[in-house]
Amino acid sequence: MTTQTPTTAPAGAEPVGRLPLSALLALATAVFITSLTETLPAGLLPQLSADLHVSESATGQTVTVYAIGTALTAIPLTAATAGWSRKRLLQTAVAGFTAANTVTALSSHYPLTMVARFVAGVAAGLAWALLAGYARRLAPPQLQGRALAIAMAGIPLALSLGVPAGTFLGTALGWRTAFLTMTALSVVLVGWIAAAVPDFPGQRRGIRAPMLRSLTVPGVGPVLFVTLVYVLAHTILYAYIATLLDDLGQGGATDLVLLVFGAACLVSIWVVGACIGRRLRALTVLSVLLIAAGAALFAVPADRPALVYAAATLWGLGWGGVPTLLQTAVGNAGGDQADGAQAMLVTLWNVAMAGGGVAGGVLLDTLGAVSLPRSLLLLLVPVLATVVAARRHGFPAVRAAGS
Repeated sequence: MTTQTPTTAPAGAEPVGRLPLSALLALATAVFITSLTETLPAGLLPQLSADLHVSESATGQTVTVYAIGTALTAIPLTAATAGWSRKRLLQTAVAGFTAANTVTALSSHYPLTMVARFVAGVAAGLAWALLAGYARRLAPPQLQGRALAIAMAGIPLALSLGVPAGTFLGTALGWRTAFLTMTALSVVLVGWIAAAVPDFPGQRRGIRAPMLRSLTVPGVGPVLFVTLVYVLAHTILYAYIATLLDDLGQGGATDLVLLVFGAACLVSIWVVGACIGRRLRALTVLSVLLIAAGAALFAVPADRPALVYAAATLWGLGWGGVPTLLQTAVGNAGGDQADGAQAMLVTLWNVAMAGGGVAGGVLLDTLGAVSLPRSLLLLLVPVLATVVAARRHGFPAVRAAGS
């Protein structure tokens, strides 16, 4: 895959200076489906656990195995499909989600469900390594940050609307209905991509650079480290949020708390999209501080709904823009090696998710639910220190000209 702008516009592309909203919204929908497939089990753990006849901590590993599928395959599959046209590759990834979510919805056996979740993670590896570069290529240089923000808006939409709606749907009609709804959305998306998203060629074999070369580019390492630890911290809490809320006396309001969290994410993604070109470093620092404040409130072991909703609001305000911030940071730092850097980011993101699912399950079983937000707080310390230290490369105070 490549993020460099072609010398000639592809068929269906918008004139220079305008954003192709239909195409970007299709990409945002792909991000939405990817994110919702990934996180939906978090809101349905009790139902999944009862139906699959395993513990809630074991059910939480459906998030872990999804992340493992992505982490193991993002780099090799991205390299293997580098010559494919971008539209063909995106449609293949969406077809993978269609198959995986269908099997998940129909399965009554834990091992088969885990296989389906792994396949979904493989599809995510293809999609995530592709989507950020695709969004940037659809826009003129001065609007690439905004284009990426629009495409990444699928994440907070999944959190604000998808997970609460899926949780409600799963509670009312059964969790299988929620996953079958995801299948239907994927089928619609394949047609939307065919109709509205311009195609781009893949890389010619002779010009492909080794992906690991991106690690030698100044600034890429700090961004990847922040990604690894930041996502690990977030996943430890998010994968088991339903269990934590139950411990805090708010188990019956999981869908509402997730709705508040997601609504705050939408505000965050809007602010980040508007300001990222000038304030990437400041926004990243602010996101860490907001999430830390939310985690501190979650760590208070009291049955106080106001504290829970305040914590969810701060957490959402901090997290909503994080994918856009990190994708933009690694793309800017990577330069000519941006493709390899993006694939590395996708891999580490999902390594962190897998680690968060496992670590969160261990913490839950050994120290209780209150240990989850406290662990998040501890992990945010090296995240903040790295962002502050990487002021020249990675998270510069001012974006370099032409980057």
